[in-house]
Amino acid sequence: MSTVKPSMRLKDDSRKNTDNWILHSKKVHKEIFSELDTLLRSLDRFFYVENLPIPKDTLRDRNFSGELNIVRDVIFRVLGILEVIMPENKKNAYWFQKFAESKFLTDYSRDMFREKLYKQDTPEKGIYILYDLFINLKGIVTDLLETDKISYLSYTNIGQLICKEIRENNFLNPFRKEIVPDFDIIENHEISDIVRSIKDKDIRKSASLLYLHLFRLLRYLRHVDIASHQSIALHSSLLILIMLKSETGMMHSYIKNLSEEIKDEQLKTLLQTISYQFSMETKRVYLQELKDVMVKNTPRFLRGKIENSHGILKNLLEQSIVRLTQFFKPEIDGNDIFESFTERRTQSVKLREDLFVLHRFLTLAEDTAGLPVEETNVFEATKNFMQYFKTFTFKLLRYEDYDEFLSFFDDIFSSKNSEVNKILEKVHRFKIFLETTLQHVSNRAELHDTPVDISRAEEFLKQYL
Repeated sequence: MSTVKPSMRLKDDSRKNTDNWILHSKKVHKEIFSELDTLLRSLDRFFYVENLPIPKDTLRDRNFSGELNIVRDVIFRVLGILEVIMPENKKNAYWFQKFAESKFLTDYSRDMFREKLYKQDTPEKGIYILYDLFINLKGIVTDLLETDKISYLSYTNIGQLICKEIRENNFLNPFRKEIVPDFDIIENHEISDIVRSIKDKDIRKSASLLYLHLFRLLRYLRHVDIASHQSIALHSSLLILIMLKSETGMMHSYIKNLSEEIKDEQLKTLLQTISYQFSMETKRVYLQELKDVMVKNTPRFLRGKIENSHGILKNLLEQSIVRLTQFFKPEIDGNDIFESFTERRTQSVKLREDLFVLHRFLTLAEDTAGLPVEETNVFEATKNFMQYFKTFTFKLLRYEDYDEFLSFFDDIFSSKNSEVNKILEKVHRFKIFLETTLQHVSNRAELHDTPVDISRAEEFLKQYL
């Protein structure tokens, strides 16, 4: 005969039922739990102003309404995720408890209920506490945005409250472990086998951690929506990208330090190269692409910046993983790891060809100067090609070349057809710079003995004329 008391059995059954629905939800909604983990981490990083693409010398006078508006939209997204995670009966129970607290419970009963809830001895209570936090935040932040100005102090105070609550959540705190087994895994079996086959114990450990961190950054990036025009999706994606500034910065430092510890000279050189690429590509994203994102916060502008930044970071991470993998297994192909992987050689070929076509357009613009009909047609065709170049090829440029291209493109797009002499002066100066850039790209090792396909480039040019 069982010696377990009825009340004890009831308590154990209740806990088992709680665990069951949460385990089921985590299994069914694994990707949504991953997005929640990413957004909570992003909210924490968003209130550290060093991560924001804003001038730091005007913080005291700055109106943070734009930033808080982004926070409000992310709060809406987090609430939407929590309501997907929680079964309908659990949401109903939450609202009933809120109602009972305000209408029926005595102060003592309310104290006892809150004490049990705050113990967070079950994952369910952790979800309830987080849900309660964001329900309350939604109202507070919405009301604050009705005021004319959000000061720097108010913004950081709100951030401290949010960050404290997130970090004190026993179940959903994204910082609770350095490696989270639910999310931080190497899903590619080829890479897992390669890591296990490394004989040197120290290199095997370092490679394993490096892969885990690189794939974690790709997981964060997976939750950046590059298709939506909706403000909640755009602002959530922007928040993730800003969080990645912090994460890629730490990753850069980690790789740099690791390269100093590694004794294998070839691996050391590879890690130094990857570290340098992290430094350059993250500058492109955070000093160029997202530079004015808080000022020109229109959906079309924002979506373009998000898409470009996503492309640069995704390419950086995938190239780093592939190059590291090829160090241990040279015969492996990038497409064996990532379905849509574009090899560096393919990117260099594309960049050189587009630079060549751009140079041809600028030469045509000079040659047709003074011929009214031809001049107008060539100028319009050149601008159309430049629009294509800005949309698709800019992300392939070196960090050092980006500003020069951007400045020239902005000048041309803002010029009028009547300003012929002014345009030609700019074209001539930029052509000299373009020729130097084209030479640098042509000197890349992966393009050795691979000349420009002139006929294909000319066919491409004709599509715009």
